[in-house]
Order: sequence, then structure tokens, then C-alpha cells
Amino acid sequence: MKEKSIELLNKAVADELTAVHQYMYFHFHCDDQGYDLLAGLFKRTAIEEMLHIEMIAERILFLKGEVELTASEEVKKINDVKKMLEMAREMEDSSVRDYNLWANECAANADSVSKKLFEALVADEERHFDQYDVEMENLEKFGDNYLALQSIERSKNISSQTTK
Repeated sequence: MKEKSIELLNKAVADELTAVHQYMYFHFHCDDQGYDLLAGLFKRTAIEEMLHIEMIAERILFLKGEVELTASEEVKKINDVKKMLEMAREMEDSSVRDYNLWANECAANADSVSKKLFEALVADEERHFDQYDVEMENLEKFGDNYLALQSIERSKNISSQTTK
């Protein structure tokens, strides 16, 4: 019973670690390009994913398992914002599907606490998906102007700080 839950929880840790690494990579590149809104979104999501790892690890340890801190995938070197957002949506959607299935598996193995944890994670991942979906819609609606406005806003903020 608990061995299956530990296995699924460790799969979730691996996926969350991958997300942290990928989102921080996106954060660095959006920040470098002056896209403060997107850089902040990727950074906040990475931090939330770290908190997910912490909750999952606590559950694994409670079940007397070993926490495996190995990412499931390597970071993809993507610098194009549209491709970043597409990948982020895909990652969140995949997590939602997996966590729903894993919640059901935990329930089938009489582990309602792990089931509830996965269900809570689903809600967070759906929210992340929605945030990236909105950003993708903005990018499609406004095109490169959407990114230019973010970059201009940063330049305005920097110049106002240096003139004081």
C-alpha cells in the first residue's frame, strides 16, 4: 500500500524538480530580455513548485520512504517566449493529468492523505496552467507589442531611478 504511494510521490518530486529548473531557466531569460511580468510569473511558479516538493517530501518521510531528489528531465534551452509559454502550459497540463490519476491510485490503495495531497496539487497546477494560458492569449492578441511594452516599462522604471 504505502510503497505505491511513495513511488507516485517520488515521481511527483521528480516532475516538480524539473518544473523548478525549467521555470527558473525561463525566468533568467525573460529577465535578461526585460520581460519583467513574465520573468516574475516564472519565478513565482518555480517557488510554488518548490513548496510542492516540500509538501510531497514531508508525506514521503511520514510514510517512511526515501525522498528521491532527481529531476525527471533536463532543462530545455528555450529562449523564445511563445515556446516558453507553450511548454509551460504543456508541463502544467501533464501534471494535472498525472496527479489526478495518482490521486485515484492512492485512493485505491487506501491512502486518502496522499490522495488529498495530489488533489490539492491538481488545483495549483490548474491555476498555473490558466496563468500561462492567459499570457499566451495576450501574446497572440497583442503580438510582439506585448513583449515590447514589458521591456519599455522596465526601461522607464530604471531611468526614473537613476534621475533621482
